[in-house]
Amino acid sequence: MDALVKDKVVVITGGAGKIGSEFSYAVASAGAIAIIADVKDAAGCSLAESISSTDGMRAEYHPLDITSQESAQSLIAALHKKYGRIDALVNNAYPRNKHYGRKFEEVTFEDFAENMGMHVGGYFLMSQQFGRYFKNQGYGNIVNISSIYGVVPPRFEVYDDTAMTMPVEYAAIKSAVIHLTKYLAKYFKGHNIRVNTLSPGGIIDQQPESFLAKYREHAMSKGMLDTQDISGTLLYLLSDMSRFVNGQNIIVDDGWSL
Repeated sequence: MDALVKDKVVVITGGAGKIGSEFSYAVASAGAIAIIADVKDAAGCSLAESISSTDGMRAEYHPLDITSQESAQSLIAALHKKYGRIDALVNNAYPRNKHYGRKFEEVTFEDFAENMGMHVGGYFLMSQQFGRYFKNQGYGNIVNISSIYGVVPPRFEVYDDTAMTMPVEYAAIKSAVIHLTKYLAKYFKGHNIRVNTLSPGGIIDQQPESFLAKYREHAMSKGMLDTQDISGTLLYLLSDMSRFVNGQNIIVDDGWSL
């Protein structure tokens, strides 16, 4: 796998977050250049330094607001000036406002629209701006990060007796991301640009044991996943091994959505 992603310039939006940081490590470990694109300057710089301190691994931080066309164009220009190319974009950022996560009855129209706009709109904007660059370059690769809840309806019962819920915005956003992927794959036909989706299952993040146990009942073995459990699939989609995989949604969830 390493040889098939070696030296690729890979932009990871939200690259300093929980999943994004694992993606950044995985990409750099495979010999690619991890571009950690995020709004979290301190976390992004620290992560880039940590990755680059390991022999043979390369990472650098660049500020990026996925809802800003100017921010995207600035990043593209900087990378083109330094490397002369950009090989792939991973749409992984997870923007949301301060009211995100409320129960269905408590979600306002304004909050729903804002969260949809930031997340789906951000993925659209990044795909548009990088897609334009990829067309001029003659090739490109976009991987959108969705979720099992973009594929199947929520199992609300796993949240019983917890303070957790499955936000309605999340289901709408992640299902939209999957169809946006299909749209883009067909739109870029003939331009040597691939667009695919990676849909992970739930990721362990200090959830209560009661929730983890209920979640695990629907899985085939492990249940909730660690971030490392999905990085191999990302590397596959970034590599030439998947050069004829286009417009697809690959689910990594320990069989939870069956």
